[in-house]
Amino acid sequence: FQAEDGIRDRSPSRGLGDVYKRQALHRATFRITDSDLEFMVLDKNTMPEHFQEYQVVREGVLDNNMMAEHGFDGSTPERFEGAGRISGFMREFGPTANMQVFEGLDFVGATVAHLFETPEAVSGWINDVFIKDFEDNVGNSVGETQQLISVQKLETSGFYDESAALKILQGGAAGIMSSTVIDFRVGRLLGVAFIGSIGDQDRLEMASELAYSLEKQIVQVVLGGH
Repeated sequence: FQAEDGIRDRSPSRGLGDVYKRQALHRATFRITDSDLEFMVLDKNTMPEHFQEYQVVREGVLDNNMMAEHGFDGSTPERFEGAGRISGFMREFGPTANMQVFEGLDFVGATVAHLFETPEAVSGWINDVFIKDFEDNVGNSVGETQQLISVQKLETSGFYDESAALKILQGGAAGIMSSTVIDFRVGRLLGVAFIGSIGDQDRLEMASELAYSLEKQIVQVVLGGH
């Protein structure tokens, strides 16, 4: 089926067709290798309009060693391997040097594609690593100068399969920063869309737009579109 063919059309009359499409897409993700992941994350041409003036500030492979190095205390490559994670690729966009810094500035917009052993491993990661690790670390230090202040679950809708979203507040001497992160599953792939903002900002709608674009790109690659 076509990647653009209403993968988010949830009408009851299409219920059985959705099941078959989901199963077919899940099976297709078993042909994906880690070399496909860089074609899934959004580039300048596929980023939402809000980020068109931004530039790539960081991109590359995210192996389990790197994930553990930048994760919460106690994160290890062995833990992530045990959770069924194989590898990932990320691309981050940030303001150009001539953009002014102000309250409400979105200082990063990023997408990540992770590859897992099975679809069940993706589901386990969303619940037992993504959500649980953030909730368990409220009040703890993140990085050298920040503290994780609060974590709030947000309602997601319109995704082809399982999804979850968090709004994260962290603060330090420089003030408060907010992050909106959406995780969603496509077979044995995990898509992540992330927006970081200065101050306490509501970015669910914008993060959802970012995630929908990423989901569409992932489906196109899975179906042979790169």
